[in-house]
Amino acid sequence: MMRWIPAVLAACVTASAHLPAQAAEAGASAYVLYKDATLIDGTGAPPQGPASILVKGERIEKVWLGNTIAFKLPPGSQVVDASGLYVLPGLVNSHEHLATPPNRPFAEAQMRRDLYGGITAVRDMADDLRQVSDLARAARVGELPGPDIYYAALMAGPEFFDDPRTHAVSAGAVAGHTPWMQAIDARTDLRMAVALARGTGASAIKIYADLPAERVKAITAEAHRQGIPVWAHAAVFPAKPSDVIAARADAVSHVCMLAYEVSDPIPKAYHHRAPVDAARLGRGDNPVIGKLLARMKAQGTVLDATLFVYAGLDASHAAHPTGPQPYCTTEIAARLTDQARRAGVIISAGTDGFSEAADPYPALYQELELLVARAGFTPMQAILAATAGGARAVTANPDFGTIAAGQLANLMFTAKDPTGDIGALRTVVMTVKRGVIYRRADFNPQADAAQRKDD
Repeated sequence: MMRWIPAVLAACVTASAHLPAQAAEAGASAYVLYKDATLIDGTGAPPQGPASILVKGERIEKVWLGNTIAFKLPPGSQVVDASGLYVLPGLVNSHEHLATPPNRPFAEAQMRRDLYGGITAVRDMADDLRQVSDLARAARVGELPGPDIYYAALMAGPEFFDDPRTHAVSAGAVAGHTPWMQAIDARTDLRMAVALARGTGASAIKIYADLPAERVKAITAEAHRQGIPVWAHAAVFPAKPSDVIAARADAVSHVCMLAYEVSDPIPKAYHHRAPVDAARLGRGDNPVIGKLLARMKAQGTVLDATLFVYAGLDASHAAHPTGPQPYCTTEIAARLTDQARRAGVIISAGTDGFSEAADPYPALYQELELLVARAGFTPMQAILAATAGGARAVTANPDFGTIAAGQLANLMFTAKDPTGDIGALRTVVMTVKRGVIYRRADFNPQADAAQRKDD
């Protein structure tokens, strides 16, 4: 792999991943040219090449096809020969939990696994934001290697805060009465609640559970009035999926929860939900679900499908067949995701879980493989779910997720073509995050595995 990085540049690259923020900023005006890769730009266009990408500081300055440079490179520019490699936008995992419960060594190990696996951004879907905000700051300024973290402050009905997870992420405070974990009822001053959530530095508010339709609508409206997106479960109980979508949540998580639209009656609370009714859902495309998906497409609502969750539930039930039935199966989840894909809904790739400690690659790869193997996605469609789709799950106007001038220099280089075989992501050679290079050869998965055993 070292054939394509000059020795001097390789030494600089190795050091750059571990430099303090001040040193990284000192080189912010430097140019780096990544030359002659095959370009997968995150728009769905077929691979093109040879292509070159000029990066200045943390942003892409110019992208062009052809193996010639029709202008004079600025003095001090570095050239990385990427011939024979494939370059795609840095990946986005649209559903992680880095601090439930808080475990700093585990979180840092997971962030390294993500970054060296090509993931340059994640959505943290509500945790102990005291730790998550510091992890986000440290990754953002280069104190530790990791993706950019966009995180949510959670709102739910009072009943939900009996959940022990809420106490784990509110230690030292009262669950339901912190800015990052708020219990919402009819008496809540929503203007203040949203302002408190924004004060945590959160990128969005997550609407979780145990809220009626009118409260979901009111929270979403106030959040949007204050300029902050809403990420929600696809069913909030007793609010139905149609209620969540009608409230105009920006992104909804867990595709199987859409199936509760055909439940009769819908469960009244998150912890009292029965499995989805497969008989009512039927086989093939369900017309009731089809109406939900049509509205999602029209509104631009993103679906964070999380097939990885359902594969995990299936595996757990297979290991313990006498235990409770999972609330949904991978087969149903994949069928619903396939219907959403064909309906034109924007789909993002999220895992809501992590790979095994001994696995040297992030769980996002498994999510993408499930999309291809079970939900009818082509490898290119799966890549879009983990790039442009993931970026849209974060914000309506992202500056990452595609490769174009002006976008963040978030790039992933692979030795094989992932549009032909999604498994080729495992040939990752190098990640670039905000212009800083992280070589896969510098990653020690065995050392990180020891830190992740507490998962």
